Amino acid sequence: MSAIVVGYVPKPEGRAALRRAAEEAKLRGVRLVVVHSEHTGAGADGPEQPNAELDLVRKQLGDAGIDAEVRPSAPDVDVAEDLIAAAENSGADFIVIGLRRRSPVGKLILGSNAQRILLDAPCPVLAVKAEDADDRVGEVARENRGGTT
Repeated sequence: MSAIVVGYVPKPEGRAALRRAAEEAKLRGVRLVVVHSEHTGAGADGPEQPNAELDLVRKQLGDAGIDAEVRPSAPDVDVAEDLIAAAENSGADFIVIGLRRRSPVGKLILGSNAQRILLDAPCPVLAVKAEDADDRVGEVARENRGGTT
């Protein structure tokens, strides 16, 4: 079974990764497995916020006609391990992760999760840079309906 696995956080780098993964899943006609990480503090507003975020992602992917499984990451599992396990379990063609810009000193050290995924993944890893605009998967849906972005 072919699939694409994407690590998602509701930040610019997560949205860029999700958008690219959605584009690739649509292009290749494969299933998209979205693993939403709550370990970064992005979902610290309360238990409802991550569920609302996941519901929005599900809706956008559904509107784009993409077969997707959207799930939170396992609570007691490291983010990198969870993405690698999702790739192994789904027979992923590749994993998509988002990277953010770093300071000159930060450029010397790649994020520890990103580094572990790149080194330990059972498949290729596509790393995408966060875009300045707040892109959403909904743009893919609009493009597929013939709208403009």
